Amino acid sequence: MNFEHFSLDPRILTGVKAVGYTTPTPIQEQAIPAILAGRDVLGLAQTGTGKTAAFLLPILQHLSKGPLRQVRTLIIAPTRELAEQIHQANVELAQKTKVRSATIYGGVGKAPQIEALRRGTEIIVACPGRLLDLMREGHVDLTHVEVLVLDEADRMCDMGFLPDIRRILKHVPTQRQTLFFSATMPDDIRQLADAILRNPVTVQIGIIAPAKTVSHALYPVPSDLKMKLTLSMLEQMAIGRALIFTRTKHRARSLARKLETHGHRAAALQGNMSQNQRQNALDGFRDGRYDILVATDIAARGIDVAEISHVINFDIPDTVDAYTHRIGRTGRAQETGEAFTLTSPEDESLIREIEKVLRARLERRALPGFDYGAFNPTSHPNGQNGQQPQRDGKRPYPTSPSRRSQPRQRQPRL
Repeated sequence: MNFEHFSLDPRILTGVKAVGYTTPTPIQEQAIPAILAGRDVLGLAQTGTGKTAAFLLPILQHLSKGPLRQVRTLIIAPTRELAEQIHQANVELAQKTKVRSATIYGGVGKAPQIEALRRGTEIIVACPGRLLDLMREGHVDLTHVEVLVLDEADRMCDMGFLPDIRRILKHVPTQRQTLFFSATMPDDIRQLADAILRNPVTVQIGIIAPAKTVSHALYPVPSDLKMKLTLSMLEQMAIGRALIFTRTKHRARSLARKLETHGHRAAALQGNMSQNQRQNALDGFRDGRYDILVATDIAARGIDVAEISHVINFDIPDTVDAYTHRIGRTGRAQETGEAFTLTSPEDESLIREIEKVLRARLERRALPGFDYGAFNPTSHPNGQNGQQPQRDGKRPYPTSPSRRSQPRQRQPRL
């Protein structure tokens, strides 16, 4: 199957070809016909499966007919980065059409956003808080919305946005098409989906578990040796791009600085940074100025960067869902990736939950040559029951090619 199969407007197909699409991903193949038919859709999919284009392409087809310069589509996203990513995808796909999109999110001035609304736009991509602010000030008219999209709804729940979403829904026409995308379905998200979707078509692509192209491993280590172990791992790895996750903003900043002092091209991405600082860090990671991005969960939502070879959990996440989202940043679009988690004794219960989701026991590893002091990773509850790692004395894991020395060709996915 190719994109011509969907009978899209030739101008939209021109945008598809311009971004390098050739074959639809599974979620695009299943969701696009349903959306084109006007059905509500419940999309259950991980990041990196192509869901952004899965809803943007049929929306552009719908907007190619009818009035221009009034808000006919509202896309709600949990973070500024994801909102900007969706907007940029629309700019590329709609380049030969007259359809415009505008972003609305906090952390930047309101004036440019208000001016974009005054000029007229068919699509708004918004974060809930700033959207409500501009609605209260009378700058946003949602009475003509025909298509409503909630993207990464589970993350909006995690971030406490459900009350804001319910307020926004009161201002959107009840007669509309609703597209609801989530990687996981906790109870409150299920209840929201049941309340706003009408006889939806369910499209489920690899829900819950991370991509099968990602390999996973645990590195038991005392908390006070995590920094040293991370530096040693980076010295032994052949690495293209690495995304390192921490639980706190302070730790993201301090770890990024520590990596820089040891000669690594690293940057932090965390919630206390201004939008310009966050965008500069993302752009630098994307264009190769930085090889390592150290991020918190909230700040990292919406990262869509090619060829992330490794995800390293400096701190194990709080939930299995968060683990899934983190690991979803590598192994995207059928590429391979590796996920390493530094674990402490108190992490054992969550590790068991992750293993249930993966339906496999995670490999426990000790880094050859690393001085663990009195701690014995092979006798740790997360270790290998007193047995030496099978890879001991050899290279501890398969290496990934350096992005700078061995560039890979890939098809872009949105």
